[in-house]
Amino acid sequence: MNIISTSNLTKSYKRYEKEEGLKGSIKSLFKRQFIMKDAVDNFSIDIRKGEFVGLIGPNGAGKTTLVKMLTGIIAPTSGDITVLGYYPNKLQNEYKKQYAVVMGQKSQLFFELTPSDTFVLFKELYNIPDKIYKENIEYFIDLFDIKDLLNVQVRTLSLGERMKMELIVSLLHNPTILFLDEPTIGLDAIAQKQIRHFLKEVNEKKDTTIILTSHYMEDIKSLCKRCIVINEGKKIYDGSLKSLFARYQTHKMITILFEYESSISLPYDIEILESSPYKISFMIKKFEVNKVLKYIIENYEIADISIEEEDIGNVVERIYSNKVGDIE
Repeated sequence: MNIISTSNLTKSYKRYEKEEGLKGSIKSLFKRQFIMKDAVDNFSIDIRKGEFVGLIGPNGAGKTTLVKMLTGIIAPTSGDITVLGYYPNKLQNEYKKQYAVVMGQKSQLFFELTPSDTFVLFKELYNIPDKIYKENIEYFIDLFDIKDLLNVQVRTLSLGERMKMELIVSLLHNPTILFLDEPTIGLDAIAQKQIRHFLKEVNEKKDTTIILTSHYMEDIKSLCKRCIVINEGKKIYDGSLKSLFARYQTHKMITILFEYESSISLPYDIEILESSPYKISFMIKKFEVNKVLKYIIENYEIADISIEEEDIGNVVERIYSNKVGDIE
């Protein structure tokens, strides 16, 4: 069952342009020049209930604009859009109670209140029945282990602790859809891991549909089976994350440690990352790994070999550099 559907969805903005300097400013008083910019261009998607979908793309690709249209914050210029059977921009209360939005750079918490008081406030705003509120609070407190943080001011919490509270506040009313925009931005590795575990459990146990926008590809890779790549407002890929990485994670990093001082020479097309008498690290295309390793083992005394996947950042850069239509 599709709970989000868009067809040829487009959002265009009019931008004012003027020539440089005083002369240009005076001319613009009498004749203004405008250009049209498509932030989202003929975007069509279908998302089923319970999916965990990653939305990735470079800055300015149109990700946030798309999320704003799905939540009704802005209206599309053209195209069709339905979420849970509603047209989002009508902003009907029945619809607004069925989704939640968490943005890593914008807080919905009240810094002077305690988390406990904030939860009660949101309970009243969403008219959450006592039984459901109690069940959810107990579930989230146990899942995040935050019992000792409930009665301190929000302003005294760390960034990671505040993000946990943001997620709890957003999920208290059992939303059908959760929109996440950079939820782990600025968090340390431990906090990021905790947030990912929390989101995965909410998706699996509560069947919450989650749309995740993140520049941290580790978030996408560890949580999402499906991803949508958007660039310059257009959808350039929609499918399995595994298939996407299989196509674009084309290299492996190999590190060799030698038993004795060695001066290695490789007759292959490789990128040397580090080289010393006892160690060499290099990037090589996947299909050449076997023959290169065979050559090294036959010609050198090896102490150790490690083979790692290519850095995620390189893969993402390769994906974004594709022109529209290049990714099948």
